[in-house]
Amino acid sequence: MADTMNIMIVGVGGQGTLLASRILGKVAINEGYDVKVSEVHGMSQRGGSVVTYVKYGEKVYSPIIDRGEADIILAFEQLEAYRALPYLKKGGKMIANTQKMDPMPVITGAMQYPEDIVGKISAVADLTAVDALSLAEEAGNIKSVNVVLIGVMAKNTSVPYEKWVEAVKDTVPERFLEVNLKALELGYNL
Repeated sequence: MADTMNIMIVGVGGQGTLLASRILGKVAINEGYDVKVSEVHGMSQRGGSVVTYVKYGEKVYSPIIDRGEADIILAFEQLEAYRALPYLKKGGKMIANTQKMDPMPVITGAMQYPEDIVGKISAVADLTAVDALSLAEEAGNIKSVNVVLIGVMAKNTSVPYEKWVEAVKDTVPERFLEVNLKALELGYNL
């Protein structure tokens, strides 16, 4: 593992980026790492772009991730994945939900939603594209897209599955626990 692991989580307000960062942070803390998690940047209440950073390692001084530094980008929406691409480091991994959520310029007709984002990203980066919305529906709640994607990412780490389950149990409110454990499992087993 690198000295420091840089994970960038991007999405749209209301998609659960903060919960995802808390789960990741909890796993890293439980593994004995120094962890820094940034606050959410963006218009989280209005469906705007939201970015959260999670950094962990032996000693971490700042949560901020600059362009070309992200080891992993977890993207909860296609356009946000595309916008985050410059932050992915050479050899980094992007895990992106295939869901599309029209931003305000598209809704108002000022712009078109870009075509073939998955193809454009795949051409230049190691991309795992996931229909996380369908898996979240299967888990029992469309709001569990975030935990589905955490599950996909967890499969790509050396951390045992049980540690991810433990972090979800420690982080998710009791009333949403069953759905989120199912979402984690579906993402992990994808």
